[in-house]
Amino acid sequence: MKKNRSPFLANSNDWLYLGLTLFIVLTIAFLLPVTPNDYWWYVRIGRDTLQAGAVPRFDALSSTQAGAPVVYHSWLSAVVFWLLYRLGGLPLTFLARAAALALAYALIWRLARNTGSGAKLACLLTILTVLSSSSNWSMRPQIFAYPLFALALWALYRWEQGGKKTIWLLPLVSLLWVNLHGSFVLLFLLIGAALVFGKGKRKLLALALAAALAATLVNPRGFGAWTYVVHSLAAPSSQSFSVEWRPPENVGWQMNLFFLWLLAFPLLAALSPRKLSRLEWAWFMGFGFLALWGERYVIWFMLILTVLTASLLAAPGRRWLDRPHRGGIPALDILLALLFIGMPLAVLPGLREGWWDKAPSPLEHTPVQATEWLAAHPDLPGPLWSELSFASYLEYALPSRPTWIDTRFEVFPVEQWEQYRAVSSGEWNWQLRLDEAGVNLLMVSPAEQPRLLAALEASACWREVYRDEVAVIFQRDTSGACGGH
Repeated sequence: MKKNRSPFLANSNDWLYLGLTLFIVLTIAFLLPVTPNDYWWYVRIGRDTLQAGAVPRFDALSSTQAGAPVVYHSWLSAVVFWLLYRLGGLPLTFLARAAALALAYALIWRLARNTGSGAKLACLLTILTVLSSSSNWSMRPQIFAYPLFALALWALYRWEQGGKKTIWLLPLVSLLWVNLHGSFVLLFLLIGAALVFGKGKRKLLALALAAALAATLVNPRGFGAWTYVVHSLAAPSSQSFSVEWRPPENVGWQMNLFFLWLLAFPLLAALSPRKLSRLEWAWFMGFGFLALWGERYVIWFMLILTVLTASLLAAPGRRWLDRPHRGGIPALDILLALLFIGMPLAVLPGLREGWWDKAPSPLEHTPVQATEWLAAHPDLPGPLWSELSFASYLEYALPSRPTWIDTRFEVFPVEQWEQYRAVSSGEWNWQLRLDEAGVNLLMVSPAEQPRLLAALEASACWREVYRDEVAVIFQRDTSGACGGH
């Protein structure tokens, strides 16, 4: 690896192109809406944790698994989400997500520069990674893990270059990461590869690794953090029904870019005058395998791929893209960088409504009005069955109506997921499935469940009681031709 210990921003040109990079990051982060999925039940768990003074150990969100033991590994992320929402609502939450992403991609940009890449090339490659990986920017706990991953990668690069102090960031990274998200094990894949294939002082790294491992025990469940990861990887419900656990498919322009980059990289490595080190190949092969194994790992691989590609293109980049130039006004470059970083604030929720007549909603596919209507009608008999992502918002906004199932895949057995899929897709036995579950109330998504919606509209067993663009609510009709259940 090229030895480079330049400051984070070596000159005004660096300011300019890092500012341009962050302009793209922040703009997308502020415009990307919150989908309910996992976010709202994490907010609920954060609130419950602070109110009880302990992380919940038994399920209180669903009616079907009520009282069953449950593990909320990402408890610290849940608490952060709740505090952000309580103190500043969605605007502060969006701002925190943008800050975490900006830090992650700024570190990747700096790592690209440290490999010898020019500021323009580092900017271009980082923006390409931003565009291809922004589909992984949902408001979920891993948002807080991305900058920790980039920081660990930066510390390990510095270790290979002879740095002694930055390696001690790894235990701190480990301590935070293990309480924020279960992906903390990726830290040890990075360190383990460095210990085997790296060229730095192995004794120093081994000590940092030991301290980082010890730090993983500083969490509410101690060694249980590791058993949680094993359980998550082996949970049949997650493997069978969660899309993010499946191999990525080359569908959509973002996946097109990912696969094109992946296929082009070996050819680029063969033709480049700069040769990758054993450690860099180990990271490429290891995280590349994970990315092809499960869609959830693509973003981590892309962060590494950006740095490796920058190192291979550094020489031609300096020749064609980052040619030395004279002149320029440093103060103007810095001013433009600050403008680039500040301009996206105009589209932050809470500010954009003041000047944008048709500003997009910060929420997407969230049954806000339907939930308010349901809260105003507590007399309607339950239990309630809802579309999967709707359940997350219901668990936060209407805890008096426990849900039938939600996006916590590992909490519910395979049989229940099969039952949900049969009902959701309007299969021939959907009515029988609801009868067996004793469901009396349905909240259906027209966008996600058109076949079920059509079946309900044609059924004598159900009566529509509420409808908006996002959700439709049906009540079991026991007075009609269908009779009881």
